[in-house]
Amino acid sequence: MTSATDLLKTAIETEANAVEETLQHLIPLLKNSGKLTEAMRYAVLGAGKRLRAFLAVTGSRLLGQSVETALRVGAAIECVHAYSLIHDDLPCMDDDDLRRGKPSTHIQYGDALALLAGDSLQTSAFEILLEKATSPSAEIRSELALGLSRASGVNGMAGGQVLDIEGEKKSLNIDQIRQIHAMKTGALIRFSAEAGAIIAGLSQDNPKRQALFAYGKHLGTAFQIADDILDATGTAEEIGKTAGKDAASGKSTYISCLGLDGAREEARRVMHEAIKALEVFEDSKEVHLLSAFAHYVIERQN
Repeated sequence: MTSATDLLKTAIETEANAVEETLQHLIPLLKNSGKLTEAMRYAVLGAGKRLRAFLAVTGSRLLGQSVETALRVGAAIECVHAYSLIHDDLPCMDDDDLRRGKPSTHIQYGDALALLAGDSLQTSAFEILLEKATSPSAEIRSELALGLSRASGVNGMAGGQVLDIEGEKKSLNIDQIRQIHAMKTGALIRFSAEAGAIIAGLSQDNPKRQALFAYGKHLGTAFQIADDILDATGTAEEIGKTAGKDAASGKSTYISCLGLDGAREEARRVMHEAIKALEVFEDSKEVHLLSAFAHYVIERQN
């Protein structure tokens, strides 16, 4: 019998390949762009597990929605994620030379072009969402764009990054750490999990949309705790980026606050909260995949 882990691995690889093909089409190499589109494609193509896109596509499948629409939404999310990684790696931010096992975009193309490639990937994400090919419904396209902007802006990823920078060399408590990462890491994961419900046109008070939101919220926390653990215990070869950066920069993390064992226990706790949120749905392949995915998030090695 095929294990849940094997089924999840196959599903992640299948959706990642489909999203990669979608991105190849949506982010073409343009001859009149200098090296801009080349740098954009360097950052967004051919690497990464497409975990956020997997959430969007699987949530959409769970609700019986168009996979083609979900793939475009997943591609837009991956554009935003790639842009954030480009900017994170710049010397003025985390100053990291390695990303996804290869030179960071600014090492490959220089700071200026990397910055512009990140900017362009961000704007491309909203162009993708707002094109009619994403959904015939202008309301759904608008809500997708609004959700992604909120997840990535002042009250989401960018705002969380600022709080993270301002918290360096300070001893933060667990509530402050949770707030930072609910914005910096969690917001985009929450949106990814909720995207299928938006595609389905479900209102914010719909129990199924609320369930996917709660699942994404807890999953985002679990994901960040796992990242903290990997940074402290992994190697550059294993995680595809420089290890030990949190301690070196004096950042407060789940590990610095709870200890390694405490962080692992907290990861398991929020993982179970994520799975519990799915109880509103009838038993299905997608529910099993999302449950297995929650386990995968805290057990992954990169």
